[in-house]
Amino acid sequence: MPNFLPIDTILVSQGAEYKAVCRGLSGMTGSIPTVLPIPVGMKPLLKYLQQSQANGKFLAAKSRVLIMGLCGSLSDRYTVGDIVLYEDCVYQGKRQECDRTFTAQLHSALSTPHSPLNLVKALTSDRVIWSAVEKRRFGETLAADVVDMEGFTALEFFNPPGVAVAMLRVVSDACHHDIPDLTPAINSDGSLRPLPLAIGLLRQPLAATHLIRGSLKALNVLEQVTNLVFSGYKSTQFS
Repeated sequence: MPNFLPIDTILVSQGAEYKAVCRGLSGMTGSIPTVLPIPVGMKPLLKYLQQSQANGKFLAAKSRVLIMGLCGSLSDRYTVGDIVLYEDCVYQGKRQECDRTFTAQLHSALSTPHSPLNLVKALTSDRVIWSAVEKRRFGETLAADVVDMEGFTALEFFNPPGVAVAMLRVVSDACHHDIPDLTPAINSDGSLRPLPLAIGLLRQPLAATHLIRGSLKALNVLEQVTNLVFSGYKSTQFS
């Protein structure tokens, strides 16, 4: 039964993550939510959401927004390809909760006795956390499991008007590997700059290999879990 949970809108980072979610929904019939690509980073996302608010999007009473995409691990408990469902996000000592009812429904729908869905606490960062040492330090000092660049901003925007938000992501890089520092490759509008991106990857070939391999695996899982959410079918087969 497509869209067996009432979800109005999916927000997912533009580019490869957006394409993976769209592939997961391809061929589905019935009530499929609108899928919108969002910019990378806290400030670009806030600007996007404010512009969308001005156009009357998102803020309908009791609407439900599912945020999907990739994230990085800050803990040995979570590795590449793991699916995680957020409980909350922290940023600079502040905390925002995901909608408890929406999150509980997703958790129940996607968990099986042999493969429970991981509930995690997330850190939102205004830059790429690329160093393995820094990842583990943040995980330990902040008691956070994963990191992204949009979650806290989205919750801070949607929670006051009562829009229900859940966040479902896939881990794309583990805490024990460095990835390239791609912060300089992110434009002020949240898009990626191809040349600085390529330079960042070439300067750190081993870290780039970890990032590329992890991203490809995570994108494949993201496509599968998107299909799972809107098929109403429970499965433990992710690869």
